[in-house]
Amino acid sequence: MVDPLVSPEWLRARVGDPDLVVLEVSFYQPDKAAYFAGHIEGAHYTYWKDLLWHDLDREFPTPEVLAGRLGVLGVGDDTTLVLVGDPVQFATYAYWVLAMAGFEERTAVLDGGHETWVARGYPMNRDRPVPLPRSVTPGRADDSCRIGRDEVLAGLEDPSQVLIDLRSAEEYSGERVAPLTAPFDHGAERRGHIPGARHLPRERLLNEDGTFKALDELGAEFVAVGVTDQHEVVTSCRLSHRASLGWFVLTRLLGRDRVRVYDGSWTEWGSIVGFPVER
Repeated sequence: MVDPLVSPEWLRARVGDPDLVVLEVSFYQPDKAAYFAGHIEGAHYTYWKDLLWHDLDREFPTPEVLAGRLGVLGVGDDTTLVLVGDPVQFATYAYWVLAMAGFEERTAVLDGGHETWVARGYPMNRDRPVPLPRSVTPGRADDSCRIGRDEVLAGLEDPSQVLIDLRSAEEYSGERVAPLTAPFDHGAERRGHIPGARHLPRERLLNEDGTFKALDELGAEFVAVGVTDQHEVVTSCRLSHRASLGWFVLTRLLGRDRVRVYDGSWTEWGSIVGFPVER
């Protein structure tokens, strides 16, 4: 089993390994994706929804469907899959979805993602490798690290549950629905945050170079917003990508259990008739 987080140096030493598949998971479609301007040698590209969502429903694909999609990308039962985020939270989101589908043991996240690899000046090219399709045994589904809107609502008065909002300051305060980096302000009908949610912006979990902070620093960030060992933690954001980054830190780096991602996040909550909003 590969470690859930691998360093750029670890990956650089293994570029070209036939048992390694590097997959850049991008927020951007091909016309805007950084991958096409240069990427890690041998890496494949995927638009996040194409890999991780059901073709029609706002739902995740079954393990069988995911196995087929991974196989087309060259992933096999003995393959190590390294996810490169563009930006980094799209790798942790993919990791979260793959973990729920039973593919976690063969999967890792590249620390810092595409941005950090570029910043370090590591080799890149523009070649589009053609993957050799392989057969992948479907994983075993387990969505116990996912929580829906009704259970979030029911838990708002539960002191044993703490909700962590990883959006930007302007989103949390209700100044905007989307972060300033978005091309336009959209994503929900209302602005604000879920009542009682503690604010921990994604950036506080990362170093200036985009890599994750040291474990003691990460732990301190959650303690600073009131997370204790007795809490069950629910992470949220706008689309659940930044929420998955919080989940990844808490569970895979800090070793906590009882952490779930609110999948619908603000895109859903901020548009539901009758659900409370706080500013």
